[in-house]
Amino acid sequence: MKYLPDGIGLYIHIPFCRKKCAYCDFYSVIPGENVYKEYFGALLREIKKWGGEINRPVKTIYLGGGTPSLLGKDIVPLTDCIRQNFSVLPGAEITAECNPGADTGFYAAAFAAGVNRLSVGVQAGENGRLKLLGRTHTKEDAAAAVFAARRAGFENISCDIMIALPDSSIKTLKEDIDFICSLEPRHISAYILKIEKNTAFYARRDELRLPDEDSAADQYLCLCRELKSRGYSHYEISNFAKAGFESRHNLIYWRCGEYLGIGPAAHSYLGGRRFYYPRDIKAFIAGGAPCSDGTGGDKAERLMLALRLSEGIDLAELSPEAANKARLFEQNGLLKITGNRLSLTDKGMLVSNSIETELI
Repeated sequence: MKYLPDGIGLYIHIPFCRKKCAYCDFYSVIPGENVYKEYFGALLREIKKWGGEINRPVKTIYLGGGTPSLLGKDIVPLTDCIRQNFSVLPGAEITAECNPGADTGFYAAAFAAGVNRLSVGVQAGENGRLKLLGRTHTKEDAAAAVFAARRAGFENISCDIMIALPDSSIKTLKEDIDFICSLEPRHISAYILKIEKNTAFYARRDELRLPDEDSAADQYLCLCRELKSRGYSHYEISNFAKAGFESRHNLIYWRCGEYLGIGPAAHSYLGGRRFYYPRDIKAFIAGGAPCSDGTGGDKAERLMLALRLSEGIDLAELSPEAANKARLFEQNGLLKITGNRLSLTDKGMLVSNSIETELI
């Protein structure tokens, strides 16, 4: 493969959860002691292998899951191994996901390990909704987690919120927004609930009273308005940040930058090639190789990813026909064109896939 000289993003998957949430289709397993030890050893093995093979500097690290906070103090030898085998650039953004209710010792260990950004899976601000989602924490646990993280030294904290939940409304959404904003996170990631196959919600899909498409759209637009009024920039379809606190790791994805993912279900894009590890922890432990996922990074893909961002794309990147379509979308409030830049409005972000198909 031909590699570019600049830094890459490094994603590490921690595929363990104490309990599977009702909506989640991410790859995770319930950890047994032996499986955990075997996996941790395999993870260090793969980090060493890749560090020797590609010799690339790392500008962001993201520990995702699953539940990375289940690492506990093992987060220290994990990040030590990364630094020993990769050149981690000064000032690199290092993120760890965590769930409220984690052992409070995790926050001190993570801070000592050099983690400088936490992503906390709050999801909702009312205990009934949290229970419905299958979360194991309460709103009180969520507040305690954020406060414990700050006491440990963290300033850059992101919180997740889910919208369009069963039996939800604009009123319940505003309650959740008020709660999460009361925690004063620097970043908020918002996700519209989708019923995915192989989840508990999918098995119960006929009994769930979900908002219809228009109501879900109203909730999204309400969220956008509320967060903007509180000083959060809507810099990507699902993400909002205070100035200077955008997720640098995720911006690598959206700007079609290069990244390496290690762990079952982790994806990579390096040297123009995409590849991934199968969703199989046993295969990973046994040393199974990643699978090819073809090429990536062509103009169409780059523009589709860039359209997710509020910075948008250069109008000159579009064909004359697509540029004319863009102006029609602008008249309908789905796009805004400022000088030579084109970007989606909040309304346009709701139908981004359709717009991308028309333009690209």
